[in-house]
Amino acid sequence: MLTALTLAGATLLGGCGSGEDAIDGASAQPNSFPPAKNPVDDFQSGTTGDSSNTIGLAKNEIRVTVEVPGAVAPDGELTRRNLRIVTADRIEVYRTSQSLQPLGAVSVTRRTDDSGREIITFPDGLPVGPDVVVEAVVGNTRMRALVADDDRDVKVNPFSEYLLARSLGSYTAGEFAQVMDCVESTDDNLCLNKYVWSTLADQVHDFEIDIPGTLDLPAAVAFLDQRADFAGYVAAMARYALLGSESSGKITASAADYNTVWAGFELGQTFLDSAFEGAGQWGVRTAQEERLEDDNGVAWVYPGLTLTTFDVIGISITSLASDVPYDRETLAQTAANSFYSLGSDVWDRNSHASAPGAATLADNTRLLAGRALYQSVTGRGSSRIIGWTRNPYYLDAFVASVADGSADSKPDRVLASYFSAGKAIELQAVDGELRRGRLLENQYTGVLEMNLGRAMDFDTASLSGRQYNVVSLSNRMGNNATPVVIESGVGSWQVNGQTVSQALSTLRLLRDSSGAVTGGSGNRDGERLLTARPSVLSSGVRNIGRLSLDITLPSSSTETPELGTGASAPDGSLLAFNLDNTTTGDGLLLAGEQATTAPPVSGRYRLHGVMLGMATGSNWLTQLQGAVLTINSASQATLSWQGVEVVHQVDAGTVSAPTAIIPADLLLGYSSPGNGQVRLNADGLVLEGFVTADQDQFVLRVHKTDGTEQAVGLVLATRLPE
Repeated sequence: MLTALTLAGATLLGGCGSGEDAIDGASAQPNSFPPAKNPVDDFQSGTTGDSSNTIGLAKNEIRVTVEVPGAVAPDGELTRRNLRIVTADRIEVYRTSQSLQPLGAVSVTRRTDDSGREIITFPDGLPVGPDVVVEAVVGNTRMRALVADDDRDVKVNPFSEYLLARSLGSYTAGEFAQVMDCVESTDDNLCLNKYVWSTLADQVHDFEIDIPGTLDLPAAVAFLDQRADFAGYVAAMARYALLGSESSGKITASAADYNTVWAGFELGQTFLDSAFEGAGQWGVRTAQEERLEDDNGVAWVYPGLTLTTFDVIGISITSLASDVPYDRETLAQTAANSFYSLGSDVWDRNSHASAPGAATLADNTRLLAGRALYQSVTGRGSSRIIGWTRNPYYLDAFVASVADGSADSKPDRVLASYFSAGKAIELQAVDGELRRGRLLENQYTGVLEMNLGRAMDFDTASLSGRQYNVVSLSNRMGNNATPVVIESGVGSWQVNGQTVSQALSTLRLLRDSSGAVTGGSGNRDGERLLTARPSVLSSGVRNIGRLSLDITLPSSSTETPELGTGASAPDGSLLAFNLDNTTTGDGLLLAGEQATTAPPVSGRYRLHGVMLGMATGSNWLTQLQGAVLTINSASQATLSWQGVEVVHQVDAGTVSAPTAIIPADLLLGYSSPGNGQVRLNADGLVLEGFVTADQDQFVLRVHKTDGTEQAVGLVLATRLPE
């Protein structure tokens, strides 16, 4: 069966730290969930947020758990997301159309397990499409869920009801027929996305969104509609299910391994300490290498991604798995403008790891998938154990073309930016289990992720003599006089041997200790040192394209560089660095080799990236996603502005949940001073940076002003298929 083959292959590929680490940070994580009747009583690292209970289930059986908002059953058993577990008055299984009208019963048998949950058996095999629904009735409340669910522990609740109403309900009759043609395809004509529904039905339950206890079901569904990240994920996955197998590409190499440069920019709300409980909080996460040691020895996990394509029954399915150890710094701001900084010495090193799973390499240039992230636990054995759980996200990444078909053909880069919310939860150790306690943080994170292909025995001498365009974004927090400094730079590098001559003009947003916000500009010109950063593999110490960036002396492979660590694409055309120092703060720097050709005069590009903004009374985080930059001519472009935004109102002490930006089309001037440098501008908006020599990628600093409000950021624009 295709799902079993795909999951087995994905599990084998789980480790991607060094590509062959002795202590594997990802593959050691279980790919199933422990038995638990209530997720509140079981928080496990190495799983996603939706625990399951498959004990005693045959392969053609599902277990049904019914969860309702508090207003429907105030005395029900409290579970995760502020829902209540109840016994349904009636459960039915039937087929449906895209209009969600029952089309007839499905052949099933039923039994009840020891916990009172209903077990439903499908003699003809489990459905895999969106046309079979289980419906639960509790009093006057009727909720539905897809029977197709990866873990077979079907939750019927507001999230499953939303999925049905907003995914199937969004299809035309023709689109639904297309979906069902895919689901009903035979082995001789197997459709690429036949099994997307079981993944989607499972992943909507990984979202950590609390349903207010005062809401009934219609109000709860409407509440989820206002969560732009959740609603956007469901809509994107519904579109993904329409993708045909004819667009699927493949990586002909056995596997493609990448060095990952990764930065997450946070804005959230903290309840960690009574001194600043409820305060808004900035945070920055930067990828780090991690040393692991156990009785078998020492190994290193290097931030990385692994892609592998499987040919299964005539189609190509790309499996991906990632593991990114990261350090974190935060700064809380209260309504009284008191500031509380917590550095990486306070926060334990954590991990941003995605559960291995299938993705689609579409049109040989885009990698598409719904990605679930593992939970993690820090502080085991300490006075405070913290559980970290992250919401899924929709991945729409750019990959370099892999159309040449050679035996070792693989993309040299996978570039992505996405948004993921999450929580930090205080855990209590009880009888060997970690049980959920009080909420410590709400986190909203915009991510920039650069995956650059590993090249064995990479020679940094190949970078000497080259000129690069450079764009950077960083956040420096904790200075007493200026607690927050957000900085973005645009400039150039000249590389000669190990020496980099940097010319970088900067824009800064500064919040001083009184809470006032000012803007400024400057430069960071001078010399840097660029050296190879060897990696410890099972085959020995090798150069695989990882780099160190210093100022005075080159750092060794185990020392912390003065400015940050990074990586190069195999051909040296794109460099990326995680900035991590007290001068610029934490963030990201990208350097692309200067182009000798003129920038493109036509083409459509997906624009995605992060913006950080401040005014005297507010902070905000913007994630551009779904935005499209269209180059109309050599002097004009159009930007369709879309994304999500989180706002911290300082005086009120509130942080909004992610809301959708009102879409708008902006006409931009478009110009180039040469060497691949570009500038796009409209009233109150300037984007400047560079385009790569192949004209497939723009890297741009964005500066937005609106009265006293200012924001700066870093965005990627990657070519869309015509």
